[in-house]
Amino acid sequence: MGSASSSYRVIYLDVEGRTQKVVFSRFCSPCDIKDLFCTALGVPRNTNLSLLDSSGAMVSIDPTMPHNTERSPYRVLPMTGGQLADKEELFQNVLTQVAEQFSRAFKINELKSEVTNRLAMLEKRVELEGMKVVEIEKCRTDIKKLRVEMASRNNSNFLEDTKKLTPRRDVPSYPKYMLSEQTIEALKKPAFDVWLWEANEMLSCLEHMYHDLGLVTDFNINPITLKRWLLSIHDNYKNNPFHNFRHCFCVTQMMYSMICLCSLQEKFTQVDILILMTAAVCHDLDHPGFNNTYQINARTELAVRYNDISPLENHHCAVAFQIFSQPDCNIFSSFDPEAFKQLRQGTITLILATDMARHGEILDSFKQKVDSFDFTDEEHATCLKMVLIKCCDISNEVRPMEVAEPWVDCLLEEYFMQSDREKTEGLPVAPFMDRERVTKPTAQIGFIKFVLIPMFESVMKLFPQIEEAMVQPLRESRDRYEELKQIDDAMNEVGGLL
Repeated sequence: MGSASSSYRVIYLDVEGRTQKVVFSRFCSPCDIKDLFCTALGVPRNTNLSLLDSSGAMVSIDPTMPHNTERSPYRVLPMTGGQLADKEELFQNVLTQVAEQFSRAFKINELKSEVTNRLAMLEKRVELEGMKVVEIEKCRTDIKKLRVEMASRNNSNFLEDTKKLTPRRDVPSYPKYMLSEQTIEALKKPAFDVWLWEANEMLSCLEHMYHDLGLVTDFNINPITLKRWLLSIHDNYKNNPFHNFRHCFCVTQMMYSMICLCSLQEKFTQVDILILMTAAVCHDLDHPGFNNTYQINARTELAVRYNDISPLENHHCAVAFQIFSQPDCNIFSSFDPEAFKQLRQGTITLILATDMARHGEILDSFKQKVDSFDFTDEEHATCLKMVLIKCCDISNEVRPMEVAEPWVDCLLEEYFMQSDREKTEGLPVAPFMDRERVTKPTAQIGFIKFVLIPMFESVMKLFPQIEEAMVQPLRESRDRYEELKQIDDAMNEVGGLL
């Protein structure tokens, strides 16, 4: 009996001074309940009703409406045309407030127009259906779905906005930044300060690198196509705290400086140089700001699509070649099919190598080859290129402290965003990403000692000239963070005694 009775609701109505008991199933639709109330009131079934509680507050007519008693019946009133107008004004105010809350909560410029269109559609639907009070609940449901969709956009629904992949048909101008001789020389050095430049200036620097290395001339790259491609690259990096277009520029500039410092054009073919530079530019395209571990644990669209195997790196490759598939962005258009196939495979190999899950495998392979390294051996050369892009990808600590340290803040911010979401979703949280457990020194010391220095010292066996410019700054950075950790430990010990 308890189970049966719990499936019914009892609501008391004040009908012209008399109390009317109304019983209905919890599974009734709002429309059915409204018709039942119309019958109780003695008005036509299609009459719009307004339901008020004892305080005069409006109550939605649906199976979940608040329970009342015989002593506190709801007043039920037929709605006149003037009341409908008042409800319309009220509804418009609700929609305005919801839109403002979305704007403040998400701040996603790309989705503003979509939200506006969705809300306009909801408004029109309500207007066409006679501004029924029950429609407010339907609109709330739609808006909740839209909120969930917007929240998930940041992680799973990649590249739905095809505008990003559409090349710019006009002659692109970013506007052109004229590089000084001082800047041109600084670009060739690992100590280059990547924080001083706006997006158009970074684009001009990237364009200069391709010209300076002879890639534009040697491969007959249309300069306008190069500009369009770089603009499309810029548009397809998200505004993450760390994995953004400035990180792309940072990695590519470090690759350019290694090519210059190590005279790699004397060791590699120009095709290899083109692969190194292009892989650096494309290596984190459309990065969502949440790493592979999250993708796999959360079973995101990318993890499912790529079978948990380097989902992000596979995605970066796919986006890169979607851009190349646009004729106006294809800087490889002069290559014949076989040469393009070689270029494509080389670029994919390097981007996939940036998955840190493969770090030990790649570095061990390189260490086995380095003592008898042969630049003419294709396997040796490919292994070196994989190590070079890995070095550039995580090279921030090679730069001066004032350039490197802000990157640590950016990375920790992105880590904390991920760990906060993992906690919310009940997923495992890595200790080095947990804001309650990690500090700058603890985050950097192990990474510099056991990842960066061993890898750069291995490369130093082939190119001794990087010791002063790259390896020594890493050692100094390690020592500085160890000192900071000692200070932190001492402060914590003093704090514990107080």
